[in-house]
Amino acid sequence: MSLAEASEWTLQAKCRDMADSLFPEGKDQKRARSVCMGCPVRSECLAEALDNHIEWGVWGGMTERERRALLRSRPDIESWHDVLLNYLDDPAATITVLPPRRKD
Repeated sequence: MSLAEASEWTLQAKCRDMADSLFPEGKDQKRARSVCMGCPVRSECLAEALDNHIEWGVWGGMTERERRALLRSRPDIESWHDVLLNYLDDPAATITVLPPRRKD
């Protein structure tokens, strides 16, 4: 994704003028992610965070912990941008979150 593309989608985000409120700590993150519901660029935002392993804040409706779990469960996915923006154009498409691998 080019810098111009990244900048373009951020201008459409519901949270574009409220950055600080999307970086709360702990359980307050679950409240902050409600801003993401109904956002027209939610998938772009989540893909940005997952592809770049952004560790802080709420991105695309997912908390830090939720994103870490998703990344751990799907190490096979090389481009979340491709998955979230291309594959999910199909209404029947789903992403399966695998349970964490047990270390024996």
